[in-house]
Order: sequence, then structure tokens, then C-alpha cells
Amino acid sequence: MASEAIWQDEVYALLREANVTQFAYVPDAGHRILIDKSLADPDVHAVALTTEEEGVALLAGAALGGARGVLLMQSSGVGNCINMLSLNKGGRFPLLTLVSMRGDFGEGNPWQFPMGQATQPVLEAMGVICLRADTPDDAVASVRAAIPMAFQGGNAVGVLLTQKLLGAKPF
Repeated sequence: MASEAIWQDEVYALLREANVTQFAYVPDAGHRILIDKSLADPDVHAVALTTEEEGVALLAGAALGGARGVLLMQSSGVGNCINMLSLNKGGRFPLLTLVSMRGDFGEGNPWQFPMGQATQPVLEAMGVICLRADTPDDAVASVRAAIPMAFQGGNAVGVLLTQKLLGAKPF
């Protein structure tokens, strides 16, 4: 059973056990622990992005070079990736993304609702398989399930880390 304090440690360990060596991210409080761990790990490449769609291309390139990666982004960044996700669909590149959700449970920022509510339908319309995580145990189980779906199955898979899991940010 994953504890609230250590689920991110378990997720990071799962990613590293699966030979994930590329961590593409846009700075986000919901991914702070994973970002910090990747920055501190000398065996991985943590790449700060200026926009989320760069991560889709970066990880397609990593896959071509035989490396595995993960894209860490917030739900508002999914809208930036819509066109670029056609790269994964057309080229059949694996994609693993962890999406910190906004615009759901407990959200107070009205600007976060439109993309937060559209995230899952938009991802699914672009062929991304979505797994939702509401609890620490869900998060660990979903990442564990997503890894072979992406890297052995050759799919684009998004794990949606909900605000029930991460908590709502104050507004």
C-alpha cells in the first residue's frame, strides 16, 4: 500500500526499473518530487521544456535512439500537444506521460476548468490511453500498468494524476 508521503518515490523507482532515462518536464508543483529526483539522478537526463509539445518530439527522438522517457506535464499543457500527438499516432512511437490534473476536485481557479475537463477526451481523441489515479495506490498501480502498455505495446499512455491525489492548489 503506497503511503501519501512516498508514492512519488515508488513511481520514480518504477520508472527507473523500466529503464526510463529521459525526463521531459515543464515545471509544475504536482510533479515537483519527480522533477527533483530526476535532476538529482546522475543516470538520467532531465530536460526542462519551454512548452509541452517539445516533450512529445523529444521522447519520439529518444525512442528512435533506443531510450525510454516520460513527459511530466499539467493538464493545461495537454492543449499545447494536440497536433504533436499525431507524431506518436503516425509514427507509432511509445509515449508515457504523467499529467497533473487541474479543473477537477476542489479546483478554485476558473481558468483551469476548460482544459482540465477536456484533457481526457482530447487525449483519447488523439489515441492516448488514459489511466486515472485518485489515490497513492492508484498512482503506483497506474504507472506500473502504463509502463508495459507504452514501451512493450508501443502505445501512447497518459496517467492522469487527479486533484483527489495531488490536492487542489489555492487560488
